[in-house]
Amino acid sequence: MLEVTGLEVGYRTRDGEVYRAVRGVDLAVQPGEVVALVGESGSGKSTTAHAALHLLARGGRVTGGRIRLAGRDVSDLTDREWQDVRGREVGLVPQDPTVSLNPVQRVGDQVAEVLVIHGLARRREARRRAVGLLGQAGIPDPAARARQYPHQLSGGMRQRVLIAVAIAADPRLVVADEPTSALDVTVQRRILDHLEHLVRERGTALLLITHDLGVAADRADRIVVLEHGVVVEQGTAAEVLGTPRHPYTRQLIAAAPSLASGRLVAPAPPTAPTASAVAAPRASAATPAAPAAVPPAAPVLELVDVRKAFPLPRGGDRREVVAVDGVSLRVERGRTYALVGESGSGKSTTARLALHLERPTSGSVRFRGEDVTGVRGEALRRLRRGFQVVYQSPYASLDPRFTVEQVVAEPLQAYGIGTRAERAERVRALLHDVALPADALRRSPRELSGGQRQRVAIARALALRPDLVVLDEPVSALDVSVQAQILELLVRLQAEHDLTYLFISHDLAVVRQVADEVGVLHRGRLVEHGPADRILLDPQQAYTRELVAAIPGRRYAAPAAHPSAAPPATAVPHPTEEVR
Repeated sequence: MLEVTGLEVGYRTRDGEVYRAVRGVDLAVQPGEVVALVGESGSGKSTTAHAALHLLARGGRVTGGRIRLAGRDVSDLTDREWQDVRGREVGLVPQDPTVSLNPVQRVGDQVAEVLVIHGLARRREARRRAVGLLGQAGIPDPAARARQYPHQLSGGMRQRVLIAVAIAADPRLVVADEPTSALDVTVQRRILDHLEHLVRERGTALLLITHDLGVAADRADRIVVLEHGVVVEQGTAAEVLGTPRHPYTRQLIAAAPSLASGRLVAPAPPTAPTASAVAAPRASAATPAAPAAVPPAAPVLELVDVRKAFPLPRGGDRREVVAVDGVSLRVERGRTYALVGESGSGKSTTARLALHLERPTSGSVRFRGEDVTGVRGEALRRLRRGFQVVYQSPYASLDPRFTVEQVVAEPLQAYGIGTRAERAERVRALLHDVALPADALRRSPRELSGGQRQRVAIARALALRPDLVVLDEPVSALDVSVQAQILELLVRLQAEHDLTYLFISHDLAVVRQVADEVGVLHRGRLVEHGPADRILLDPQQAYTRELVAAIPGRRYAAPAAHPSAAPPATAVPHPTEEVR
């Protein structure tokens, strides 16, 4: 169905040079076959797929090679000819439904549009068929959902709408570009199950672009590994993952998290000075001193029977929606408590309650042993100095107008801490702590990779020496090798600075590597909690077992050890050993 031979793709830069993003790629996808294109960001995965669909970004062009669809050479088609090919012969499932769907158009009309554009149905008939296509894509009550707008659907349902759009004209090839990277494991499994069913039932060819080797292992008949625009290895899933030949493939496999991975262990303290060894900038007279040390017995954070209900507009059957329902948990000093669950389970609302970004409807929040539920005003501002947050997206959480130095120094300036020289010294020490080079100080966030941006976000969170750091999906937007580096960094910093983490994640394999304790949220209730080994390796609740069973890579992975024989902990390299 798809044959790419010697594909070369270049992007013209501002200074007139051509950057070769793809170099001599060969791949083929047979009818009824799933081929996974894997590699890190920048490896050329999406560029290869977009070149095959004539959808390259501005400045990019195919400079060599041939592309065939169902035996037809489409390399030299005009833009007008490609409009007849895309949608009709090949469908695309983009990565992000938030930006891929029209926010002011009902989803049923967006599916019907494909049929109308390609002359397969008139508008009224197209709307009727769109309901059936939404049902085929796995959306419950498709007639009602067809009348809704994208913002009224969950992330998983929006992704299913994109699948319905992609299959509307019954194409013989579907290209799925990271279709589940932002979804919870259970929703991810259902989406991939449905794509797999469509491939097997219709004989459709599927080119699956992913950085998740677990997904590739579970779903692909063959795997193609890209590094810096070059195919370094390809073969069946068993060949590539079972007996990898190329060092890059082995590196990706080693970095992929799983329940078989041991908990990461920090290395011995470094001899070089870190941010903790640098003299703390002095507080200004207008800024109260940092809180006194807490007795070891007091947990850093404690939620006691916390409930949060949001009112609903009048006129409906329900007056409120309960996001968090009677949650109690303790986060001990120097330890990591992970909250896991699907979207809508209450994880983020619980974190917002802990950060005093929401007030509980009932229950209490205790911080460093003190009830702070009703604190307001200046007292709340002083309190917030004790906890910081690292967000999911390193692309959206940093001000693009600031330099890295300004980003990291901003919390110190906000609290009037230190002189300009003391703040600059503190920032340099923080960058050393997160293993960033000194020349990163003058760069802007857009000049950094995703992993480097997340390191900057971590340095910023540590600037005020907080007692608690809330990590909200801190690695879900990163490739597996970069993800592994960030997790190792977090573990090392926790050991060096006695940090306490509240770790929010839907990825249980990641949680296995960093968490001491795990709490499982389901529809706002804490259904199971306890030591990480017991919760993840021997879950008692049906919902927890469902989450564990949905972890990608389990089809191919070797049988896990008995829960009583936990895997050995994995040592974290010292920053001097990390690959820059």
